[in-house]
Amino acid sequence: MVHLTTGDSQLGRAEPVEDSARVISRMVDLVMIRTFEQSKLEGFASQSRVPVINGLTNEYHPCQILADVFTFIEHRGSIEGKTVACVGDGNNMANTWLHPAEVLGFTVHVSTPSGYGVDPAVAGISNTSCYKVFKDPLEACRGAHLVTTDVWTSMGYEAENEARRQAFADWCVDAEMMAAAQPDALFMHCLPAHRGEEVQADVIDGPQSVVWDEAENRLHVQKALMEYLLLGRIG
Repeated sequence: MVHLTTGDSQLGRAEPVEDSARVISRMVDLVMIRTFEQSKLEGFASQSRVPVINGLTNEYHPCQILADVFTFIEHRGSIEGKTVACVGDGNNMANTWLHPAEVLGFTVHVSTPSGYGVDPAVAGISNTSCYKVFKDPLEACRGAHLVTTDVWTSMGYEAENEARRQAFADWCVDAEMMAAAQPDALFMHCLPAHRGEEVQADVIDGPQSVVWDEAENRLHVQKALMEYLLLGRIG
C-alpha cells in the first residue's frame, strides 16, 4: 500500500489531478481518494487506468454508508421497506443515504435546520419519493427503524462551528427521539461523536446503539469492495 498526501506528491506542486492519475494509476491496482471537492475525485477517475474508490468528499461518503447498510442488515435483516431518519446536517452522509434508498427500496426522513438541508441536485437523486423532509426532528424519527446523525461541523467547515452549534441546538438526538422511533430502532453515528452536541450520551452508549459494530464493519465492507473491484466478484 502506498499512502500519498499533497505534500508527498506532485499535487502539492500544482500538478493537475488528471496528470497525477495518469502516473499513479500505472503503478497500483486500486486508488482510494479522500478529499474535499468531488470534482477532484472525478477528475482523477476520468484519467485513471484502475478503479477509484471515494473514501470521502464534501458531497458523498459511500464507503461509510456501505458499512451502515450492512450493519442494519446484520442486526435487523432486510432494509427494504424500512425508514431511516437522518437528523442534523444535510451533509455528505445525508446525501449518500439517499442513494441506497433508491436502489434497495427504503425511505429516508431528513430533518435539518433551515439552510442546512439536502440539495437533491447535489445528492443526484432522480426518485424524490425515496425521502421526506421534516422541519421537526422528532417527527422525522417517528416510526423510524434506524436513527442516524453526524457531527454538526464536518471537516473543512470549522470556521462555522459556533454558528452551527447555535443553529443545530434542537437537532441533538436524545431519548425522546429514540422513543418516537420503532421500539427496536437502531442508532448509528459514523464517528467521531461529540456527546451532548449531535447526540446525548445515553443514546450513543445505550442499548439501541450499534456504533461500534458500525465502525468494525467499515473494515469488512471495504475489504469486500476491494475484492469486487479487483476480481469482479465477492467470495
